[in-house]
Amino acid sequence: MLSAAALALLFAAGCNKLKARDQLNKGVQAYKNAKFEEAINRFQNAVALDPSLLNARLYLATAYAQQYVPGADTPDNNRNAEQAIDQYKQVLGRNPSREQQINSVKGIAYLYLQMKKFDLAKEYYRKASTIDPNDPETYYSVGVIDWTECYQPRMEERAKLGLKPDDSLKDKKVCQHLKDVNGANIQDGIDVLNKALQLRPDYDDAMAYMNLMYREKADTECDTPDQQVADLKTADEWVDKTMATKKAKAAKAAQSPGGIVEQPASQNQ
Repeated sequence: MLSAAALALLFAAGCNKLKARDQLNKGVQAYKNAKFEEAINRFQNAVALDPSLLNARLYLATAYAQQYVPGADTPDNNRNAEQAIDQYKQVLGRNPSREQQINSVKGIAYLYLQMKKFDLAKEYYRKASTIDPNDPETYYSVGVIDWTECYQPRMEERAKLGLKPDDSLKDKKVCQHLKDVNGANIQDGIDVLNKALQLRPDYDDAMAYMNLMYREKADTECDTPDQQVADLKTADEWVDKTMATKKAKAAKAAQSPGGIVEQPASQNQ
């Protein structure tokens, strides 16, 4: 038979779990009403009362992330992101469900991306694609990071040469430098964007970045002018595909009851 002390502990644990769920529910209500400070306090209480209540940790992470302002590089702001990441990692370390695991990994990846910690963001987006290999958005996100890492070095080199946006890069030394610096990211970007498009053939955002990746690739092909021309032609073809897909989606939305027509935007950058 259980001792009175053991029974008391079990009763206390059961009470704490009930209190934790009550705090979680109140926190969710506060969150829905945009009362984020109150929500954070409620979720913190829920986690303290029942550390195994993973949904409370997920909500706490989401609330911290909601307080984070991308681009504002201050200690308090960065602390919000780090606290969110910490809670997501706590979830990952406590035998989460598949859905909880995906939400946590993608949450971490997104925050690292906003913090411009690109290597860590790619690492977690790749983890997400391992957990759910049929999600095109994780491949797309890696492609966006690949392009972001390529774009700045290329534009810096073009600026040094005084090139206009439509000018072809002819300096073979600079081309080789860009190939050394950006080559791996360019190929990876093309590969992951192709994967995203295999999974979602009408993924116009992925098409737009394919255009951009081939423009990056063209500036590494000075020693093979024919390939450089071919890359730019491929980039233009992806612009056309992007615009055609956006127009088709807009037309379909316009025919649907309550459909919202999306205005196509130029992706030729």
